[in-house]
Amino acid sequence: MKHFKLLFFVLILNFHSCKTQTNKINGVSFVAANAEVNTKHTDPVVNVNANYAAIMPFGFIKNLKHPEIIYNTHRQWFGETVDGAKQYIKELRKKDIKVMLKPQIWVWHGEFTGYIEMDSEADWKTLENTYSKFILEHAVLAKDLNVDLFCIGTELERFITNRTPYWLDLIKQIKTIYKGKLTYAANWDEFKRTPFWNELDYIGVDAYFPVSNSKTPSLEECLNGWKPHKKVIESMSTKFNRPILFTEFGYRSVDYAGKEPWVSDRNMNQVNLEAQTNTTKALFETFWKEDWFAGGFVWKWFINHDDVGGHDNAMFTPQNKPVETLIRKYYKTSP
Repeated sequence: MKHFKLLFFVLILNFHSCKTQTNKINGVSFVAANAEVNTKHTDPVVNVNANYAAIMPFGFIKNLKHPEIIYNTHRQWFGETVDGAKQYIKELRKKDIKVMLKPQIWVWHGEFTGYIEMDSEADWKTLENTYSKFILEHAVLAKDLNVDLFCIGTELERFITNRTPYWLDLIKQIKTIYKGKLTYAANWDEFKRTPFWNELDYIGVDAYFPVSNSKTPSLEECLNGWKPHKKVIESMSTKFNRPILFTEFGYRSVDYAGKEPWVSDRNMNQVNLEAQTNTTKALFETFWKEDWFAGGFVWKWFINHDDVGGHDNAMFTPQNKPVETLIRKYYKTSP
């Protein structure tokens, strides 16, 4: 009888531990700017019913073969620096907004970070040393400000594939500094191969999965488009016993929004608000009620809310577009 009671108690604990994932992360990707923020900038985050914001300081690399990361310089925008990230976090905290600190790398001319790859062992070592300095300094910031979630990197597949032992050691170093939750932001076609999910708390995915080839995709079409992707995503959660977190998600308000959602080409400028709304609604309907899904961060949210987005804007931001109302509704009613 005692053993039965113990087993029952364990089962209850496990049941509740699974259900904690239903407290969704309803996040915005709070874009760094060349200014401090105040209540004028944080109130719109509250008004869209977000409970999390991703703060994104930046380091820069000259090209895909250059091994040195430059960061925290006077030439950067304030919000991209350590001091800027600190100020942003403190202001958001005044509104009870939790934070994912997500330091990122930008390659000059916007080349894809997943293709960063060195040609020599010496260059790999230099890259590792400078990336460690970059990420560990931000881990200290995460510790000092008791940040809720720390993202150790964003879309760096070739760096990870070529130097997996380095990354495993880096995670150990981060854990000696920062004791909170950890994730990594894998690209949508990368996360299946990321080798260290067992070492992190969330499987992070930048969720730019193709879901429709239509100019103006319908909700039903997008729901069907998600079905094969959802099976793979859920299987990864099961395999590693980790919740899925969409470290980025969102669509442009443009024709063919669901075809190649990762494309940010400004030549794609045919505004289509319905395409953005339908693709976004399908994503919420597909994932937000799942216990194994932790939530996500909409891409992207600019600090000057009144001056961005709008019905003539073809880019990602949902601000001042019909999809902002949709996000507000889902964030308000999510578990």
